[in-house]
Amino acid sequence: MCSIKENLEQVNKNIKAACERSGRDTSSVTLISVSKTKPVSKIKEAIEAGAHIFGENKAQEMRDKSEVLPDNLEWHFIGHLQTNKVKYVVGRAKLIHSVDSLHLAEEINKESIKKNVISDILIEVNVAQEDTKFGVSVENTLSLVEDISKLSNIHVKGLMTIAPYTSNPEENRKFFRKLSELAVDIRQKNIDNIDMGVLSMGMTGDYEVAIEEGATYVRVGTGIFGERDYGRKENLIDG
Repeated sequence: MCSIKENLEQVNKNIKAACERSGRDTSSVTLISVSKTKPVSKIKEAIEAGAHIFGENKAQEMRDKSEVLPDNLEWHFIGHLQTNKVKYVVGRAKLIHSVDSLHLAEEINKESIKKNVISDILIEVNVAQEDTKFGVSVENTLSLVEDISKLSNIHVKGLMTIAPYTSNPEENRKFFRKLSELAVDIRQKNIDNIDMGVLSMGMTGDYEVAIEEGATYVRVGTGIFGERDYGRKENLIDG
């Protein structure tokens, strides 16, 4: 079994190769090491191997980890965010990837005003129209973006999607391409307070295809940390 350091090196090599294939500069793609469910000890291993950007999908878990790990890390919130957990994320996450309703955006805005910060967010789009996934439909994305653009303490930086789980990453190419095209369409509207420079798409099984279709953030967990051992209760804050 490969170490976290070896896995991270391999992922970075794959990112470089995907960028070369698509004529992109490697610096245009940012790797988020998805540390959800992983204990602090594993995150420390990743930090020692050169990682400094981490993704979490539970608000309190991100809060707890950020409080015991170095201050210079960058945290991204990538999971479904409940309105009553917004207070744990605003002011802590560099980017909230998963905003899919005006109601949630308004709550983030309210908390951002309270903390005197501007929150950068992505709109989560359910491109594949999976019933089991969160996200706004492709058709309703523009109107949601227009509504959110009026909020004072939120800045929309782009779009995010979670593609279907598949053993063949090529099957997800059409979804990544669709998100990329949607971002171009919205950018052309020149809406105030809206930037479409960020595309968060691609995970362990398909991030190379996502890069070829324009991803600027890829979210890789299993490919770095390995499979989670569900048979063992892990103490996440184990120092």
